[in-house]
Amino acid sequence: MSLPVFWTPEAEDTFGSIIDFIRNNWGEKHAVNFIKRSEKVINTISTQPYMFKGSYSQNIRQGFVTKQRSLFYQINDNYIVILFFWDNRQEPII
Repeated sequence: MSLPVFWTPEAEDTFGSIIDFIRNNWGEKHAVNFIKRSEKVINTISTQPYMFKGSYSQNIRQGFVTKQRSLFYQINDNYIVILFFWDNRQEPII
């Protein structure tokens, strides 16, 4: 059984910013690959929400999309919320 996945406005903004950055620096092919990898990770999260490591905050986990990029999500009783995407080269905020 898979849980529905919802995105916060911040998740939508950070996802778009990362795609724009990849597209501008490495081209459309790499941007499309990032989108596909993100979709794959989100599908995995919806069916296996506890697969990725937990963070310091309760019910928040970090899913690795690529070596350089992650997404943070929150597990609720009946659904998943994608909180934001993150460049792993930055200092962690959670």
